[in-house]
Amino acid sequence: MKENLALSFYPVSLEQIQEKVERKQIRKKNKINDLLQLDLFYNNKSNNTKIMEDASGNYITRVDGEIPVDLPVRNGERFLFISYDQSILTHGIHKYPAKFFPELPRWFINRYSKEGDFILDPFAGSGTTNVEALLNKRHSVGIDIDPFSRLLLKVKVTPLNEKELLLAQQFLLGAIQNFHIDSSSHKDLPDFPYRDNWFNKEILYELAYIKKQIEIMDVSEDIKDYYKISFSSIIRSVSNADDNCTRTVVRKKLNKKVYPADALKKFVEAILVGTPKMIEFSKMVPEHIDVILPENMDARDIKYNDDYFDLAITSPPYANAVDYPRAHQLESYWLGLVEGSLTPLKKKHVGTESVSFNDYSQLHVFNIEIIDTKISAIFKKDPRRAFIAYKYLRDMENNLSEVYRVLKKGGRYIIVVGNNKIRGEVFENWKYIIKLAEKAGFTIENYFASEIIKHFIKVPREERISTDWILILRK
Repeated sequence: MKENLALSFYPVSLEQIQEKVERKQIRKKNKINDLLQLDLFYNNKSNNTKIMEDASGNYITRVDGEIPVDLPVRNGERFLFISYDQSILTHGIHKYPAKFFPELPRWFINRYSKEGDFILDPFAGSGTTNVEALLNKRHSVGIDIDPFSRLLLKVKVTPLNEKELLLAQQFLLGAIQNFHIDSSSHKDLPDFPYRDNWFNKEILYELAYIKKQIEIMDVSEDIKDYYKISFSSIIRSVSNADDNCTRTVVRKKLNKKVYPADALKKFVEAILVGTPKMIEFSKMVPEHIDVILPENMDARDIKYNDDYFDLAITSPPYANAVDYPRAHQLESYWLGLVEGSLTPLKKKHVGTESVSFNDYSQLHVFNIEIIDTKISAIFKKDPRRAFIAYKYLRDMENNLSEVYRVLKKGGRYIIVVGNNKIRGEVFENWKYIIKLAEKAGFTIENYFASEIIKHFIKVPREERISTDWILILRK
């Protein structure tokens, strides 16, 4: 109970946190300056590519920053794209596993569409495609089955009134300074599985207080949603869970330390960093460009008319690699987006691991040799994993058929997907999707590789993906 808590009052210095934020920003600027001195960053946008040789003697085209719209691309070519925009504007307000770096969809949008076109992302995730479509004056639709992704996406594409945003921030900063342990009660705490294992008692009351202050503000729902996402962005870091694992687990060997007042301080830091980015984004948003985020839609059942979209861009889930509901379970529980077991939500996801014995008691095939050979090899080792792989590709097959239907003739579907391992078997996702795309009616216009140099959230070593494959499919 509260009498057992370490402190009853937590002094939070806004000045110290502001100084910390400024020091971080200076370090970031210095890092870019170091890159400039090392000639790894190019001011001249027309000369930011060069050919490199990797440790195996293979040639890779390196592109620093903005990708030239007319960059030549040959089938099978390998690229190393160095991103500098992962945290600019609203792109950096919340971590998200395996997300796009902004330069990539921006390149596709400018290369394969024009202003006023309609762009679709059927696996919208954190909304990078939709943010870039909006800023580049294209209408877009972002579909995602996960309620957390939809809220995050909505916040990232919604411009806000600067005056109202700053007044709300002033209210919240004042509330943080006035926090006392009696400011929230047990009834303010959300009820979800293993809550008291995930969070220390002090942190529970701090988080409950922050959430309550956001909810009682007399501001628009859009402003509240922005601060809810800011609140969500600190939840993993103040929990007992490993900050760098998709599975949301407590690792005793990690010996993670979370102290009283950490939630208060991190929330202040999050809004001091994020609010200027939201203000800058809001000033850049063009008028009369729509971003539509349908709630009751699925990548396998796209409720739009035939021949509607000019371009589709996505990075679908990876088979057997990232469990998105589990990755965001703490955030979703605190935001009230899910209750109790995550299983019902998991079953809706493409790539779900929630399958029953009746599903995997026998081998399932596609009658496509390259796919069936791989699934059969996995089945011999693990029938359950074989069915998960099969189900993933069936879902992708349905998605390909739906996107083909809603694309205009000549429109392109760009898929960024990685390979991984399932029970020691290399699962070459891109090759299987190419076969399924051809079956759906697409022509394979181009395919090339993008080397991955950084993940926001780690995946286990045996499942780690080092290369994304980019498929340009044309209707």
